[in-house]
Amino acid sequence: MDRQELREKAMKLPLTPGVYIMKNKKDEIIYIGKAKALKNRVSQYFGSQKSHTEKVRQMVCNVDHFDYILCSSEFEALVLECSLIKQHKPKYNILLKDDKGYSYIRVTNDKWRRLSFSMQKADDGAEYLGPYMSAWYARNAVDCALKVFGLPDCNKSFPRDCGKGRPCLNYYIKQCCAPCSGKVSLKDYSERVDSAVEFLKKGDSDSVRIMTEQMNAAAENLDFELAARLRDRISAVKKITEKQQVVAANIPEQDIICMMTEGSDASFAVLRFNGGRLYDKEDFLIKDIGKDAEPAFARAEFLKRYYTMRENIPPVITIDECPEDEELLIGWLSELRGRKVRFVYPKKGEQQKILDMCRRNAAERLAQSRGHLGHELSALDELAGLLGLSSPPEFIESYDISNLMGCENVAGMVVFRNGRPYKSSYRRFAIKGFAGQDDYASMNEVLTRRFEEYFKNKDSNEGFGRLPDLILLDGGKGQVSAVRPVLLKFGLDIPLFGMVKDGKHRTRAITDEGREISITSKRQAFTLVSTIQDEVHRFAIGYHRTARKKRSLSSALTDIEGIGPERAKALLSYFKTIKRIQEAETEELLQVNSMTRPAAEAVYRHFHRTENVSGDGGGEYENGGKNDNENS
Repeated sequence: MDRQELREKAMKLPLTPGVYIMKNKKDEIIYIGKAKALKNRVSQYFGSQKSHTEKVRQMVCNVDHFDYILCSSEFEALVLECSLIKQHKPKYNILLKDDKGYSYIRVTNDKWRRLSFSMQKADDGAEYLGPYMSAWYARNAVDCALKVFGLPDCNKSFPRDCGKGRPCLNYYIKQCCAPCSGKVSLKDYSERVDSAVEFLKKGDSDSVRIMTEQMNAAAENLDFELAARLRDRISAVKKITEKQQVVAANIPEQDIICMMTEGSDASFAVLRFNGGRLYDKEDFLIKDIGKDAEPAFARAEFLKRYYTMRENIPPVITIDECPEDEELLIGWLSELRGRKVRFVYPKKGEQQKILDMCRRNAAERLAQSRGHLGHELSALDELAGLLGLSSPPEFIESYDISNLMGCENVAGMVVFRNGRPYKSSYRRFAIKGFAGQDDYASMNEVLTRRFEEYFKNKDSNEGFGRLPDLILLDGGKGQVSAVRPVLLKFGLDIPLFGMVKDGKHRTRAITDEGREISITSKRQAFTLVSTIQDEVHRFAIGYHRTARKKRSLSSALTDIEGIGPERAKALLSYFKTIKRIQEAETEELLQVNSMTRPAAEAVYRHFHRTENVSGDGGGEYENGGKNDNENS
């Protein structure tokens, strides 16, 4: 069927809840969705494509026909949708790879036993601890055990490599006993491994109790060396336990979920708590979710897919923002669990701190996939929340004016892409519309010229041909008020704010025309805005100084007969410095555009007045014999 036929069929659907199933020409299911009113929802796909994301447009292009199933309620449609997606895994639904498998901790069976993480249990004679449902937990447990008991995590083989090299850094920071040094006995090493295995099998509290009993027994037997070693291990276990207690929640069982987006990609992080302690962490990277996809819709889709993969559903799910169909999702999750489930959206306190940690994990995963740093995406997300933006700004343009008492009036424009300076898009402006000092009029002129260039180059989607997601002006409400009419004139809806400084020229707040937004409490956003403000100020000041220097040099040349501003500019453009002009011969000067021979000879004479012109070596000078070398 073509799109018109599909729309006609969709318009005949009833206005009742149900599930619709999109299929391609091969009769393969490519998308499954639910609807409160089937007619309204399905017909949207085959109407105007302007409001659709790129992913939806691609899906619609591949639809040949569709089926539907009527349901008695929207809740029933949600349950059926999740069940069908789990069975068929359609191409255009959000799909999460469930790579949850059993993990193990491997203890080798040779004399110098080694501990490591393993995804499989092999028949190799080694001892395997587990299975563990969480690979993240198993990896962390091995890492803790190696550090606490000073066991090696390198690739060296013992006793083959004992005494054959210097210990690595881990020895010097007291995280390895360094059997490679040849100074550790097999007995001492075996004791450490036994304690580590006990720690992994019984946990920190039982491990501490057993080692305490061993330490007391060693002290009674006057084996003070062994007692001291056990004391140090007990101390190390307690320290690492205290460190882990920092990542604890006052709610015994809950999941923490955060989403970060950049462009058309999204990253979800899930922190899972049980008994008030973090026991698992999962990351999901979803490609091509759609740049214009609604965050609430994306969160709802993730929750549906995630909890169809998990058997254990906690009573509390903490989310960074509200998902679409919140009440339906709560009802569905409560039915799966068999008891009430609730969503929490913390704004302060311990839960907010854990949510921030989850957000950083999501940002780091997304940043790694795109070659960025996680803290940059976190800062952009924080800034978007402060300013009420629908998504983190990918491109930020910032402007500053620089002049000296109205002279050499210039402006600088810097661009930050994904939280980093994007120097290829930096631009400089010389103010041309008026003379004198007027920062408001200067800002108006600069932004007018910038957006005039946009409409000339918008097909390129590069440089001036691309619109920013956010504009930050170095200044307060006056600068914002001066630029707002420019955006209205061109019909552009771009978030616009000013960056306000305190008395010591440090960033204090962000402002629009009606309010100031303090950013000092949001550390990452504060650092980003401060960096942008410092960078645009530096760039504008640098251009101003360059302009003043060129004017000064140009003035030195315009004192020469026959050299006006245009020829002076051409000379400096060609030779770059006054010194090179001074050293140039007449024929070299003639290579410059617009230079005539009389003008070139005048420049040459100006810089060579001190030379002997009589030819007899008698020391006769031009200009009455005076050495006039002021301008050299």
